[in-house]
Amino acid sequence: MANRDNHYEAAFEEYLRVRQVPYVAVDESRRALLGDVSLKSLDFLVSPAAGPAWLVDVKGRRFPSGGQNKQYWRNWSTADDLRSLAAWQTLLGLRAQGLFVFAYEIVADRAPLPLHQLFAFRDRLYGFVGVRLSDYQAHARPLSAAWNTVSMPTAKFREMAAPVDDYFHAAPPDSLAHAHAAPSTCWDDCLNNGEAPSRSHLVTLD
Repeated sequence: MANRDNHYEAAFEEYLRVRQVPYVAVDESRRALLGDVSLKSLDFLVSPAAGPAWLVDVKGRRFPSGGQNKQYWRNWSTADDLRSLAAWQTLLGLRAQGLFVFAYEIVADRAPLPLHQLFAFRDRLYGFVGVRLSDYQAHARPLSAAWNTVSMPTAKFREMAAPVDDYFHAAPPDSLAHAHAAPSTCWDDCLNNGEAPSRSHLVTLD
């Protein structure tokens, strides 16, 4: 089952449920073995009515990250993440495609997506952005040798990534729009309390 202690994964699962996108949450408590090789588990298997089945690895990041030197579009991953997702893609056949979903928790006055594609969950606001494994593999560059991490250059990431709505052919039901509106608190209070900002204060980062 999904790690519901991880608020990024819990928010993404609720997004799938609300958007009525068929999915299976994968048991993450143990790694799988392919021969003598240990593989990190997937987070979700998402199967929209049209298109491929998506093998999803969720990456929770803040938007922006950092303190005074704010960094937008952080998209680092590990070499193990790439290797494991590629192995699952090979094992599950041609119709299955690996997808990194960067679940950005919005903590300032800029958002990664237009207003109608943001998602509120448990007093936090998220933008879900996906990039295909094949695109990530082609453009990732070493980030930290000590941590064995890689990252895509920001410009290339923004060129290759897309809202997950596009991958899953999903749209928020009008009847649920009000129920999932972000808290209507003022901007300064949101910053002080660590809550999701009011949507009326957000600007899409172009």
